[in-house]
This record gives sequence, structure tokens and C-alpha cells, in this order.
Amino acid sequence: MKSHIFSAIRLTLVLLALCCIVYPAFIWGIAYFTPSHGHGDMVEVNGKVVGYALIGQSFTADRYFNGRPSAVGYNAAGSGGSNKGPTNQEYLASVRAAIDTFLIKNPAIKRTDVPVELVTASGSGLDPDISPQAAYVQVPRIAKVRGISEDKLKALIAQNIQGRLLGVFGPVRVNVLQLNIALDHTK
Repeated sequence: MKSHIFSAIRLTLVLLALCCIVYPAFIWGIAYFTPSHGHGDMVEVNGKVVGYALIGQSFTADRYFNGRPSAVGYNAAGSGGSNKGPTNQEYLASVRAAIDTFLIKNPAIKRTDVPVELVTASGSGLDPDISPQAAYVQVPRIAKVRGISEDKLKALIAQNIQGRLLGVFGPVRVNVLQLNIALDHTK
């Protein structure tokens, strides 16, 4: 009996050391040798940090491209989805409200053409990217508000399209923060 207790205590101490010291130190070491030294991919404009490339932000003004809604209010300290299924009435009501709001701001778009990612939150609630189609559908609104030609905005979107990881994995996407920064620098 005593031998089992001492074995269990030794195993617990070894696992505590591995999980609480060795593994975190290993991950920190890997992060330290990344270009940002583990501090995230900060986006700067005129020497001021305006956000992070991999964390979504709320853009609700009509003069900007809107990103995905967030179930966590874009709070990176606690990412997560809404955990409401597709038959949940509260969830369906929030999606309908998001579609209605989108259609009010974008009257040239038909209800069937509203991209799903502009009215539903991602699993993390912090998705910084949208599809190129979700960006293109917002062009008429932004062109009207900013007085910029639609062709110029479409070219700006095309310049900011990021390809698939290693050319194979994941979707083609547009980072909303970087697109809006480029939009602010467009004359």
C-alpha cells in the first residue's frame, strides 16, 4: 500500500514539473524566437499600435469594412463562441437582427446574398478575417460614404487578399484591420 502511495506522489510531482514548468518554458522558448518574440503580431500605424493582426476588432462605422460579429465582444482574454445551436430561437433571432441591420446599411444587397460570416460569430469570437466575397459585398456602401470609386475599392480588396496556408490549407481571406488601414490611406 505504501509503495503505491509513494509511486502516486512521485508521478504527481513529475507530471506537475512537466506540465507546469517544462512545457510552458518550451512553448515560451519557441514563441521567443518568432518575429514578434511571443508578443503577438502587432499592427502599427504611424508608430502607434492599433491592434493585432490575428485578433478581430469591432468595425461598425459605415465608412469601414465590417468583420465578423463576436460572441465575446472582441475580448481576447476570454475567447469563445455563443454555444447556441442552429435551432436555438435566441440565436436565430440574433442572426435575423444582424441580417436586417446589414441590409439597412447595405440596401443594394439582396437578403440571399448576405455572406454568412458577416452575421454569425466565429467559434473563437475573435476571427480577424473575412472572405473576399464578404469584403466585395460591402463595396457599394463604402464607396458611397467615402466618395471613392467602387473599382478603386475592389482593387484595394484584391491587394489585401491573403492566400491559403502553404497554398493548400484554409480559406482565401482578407484581414479586416489591415484592409481598413489601407482604406484610410486611400485618397
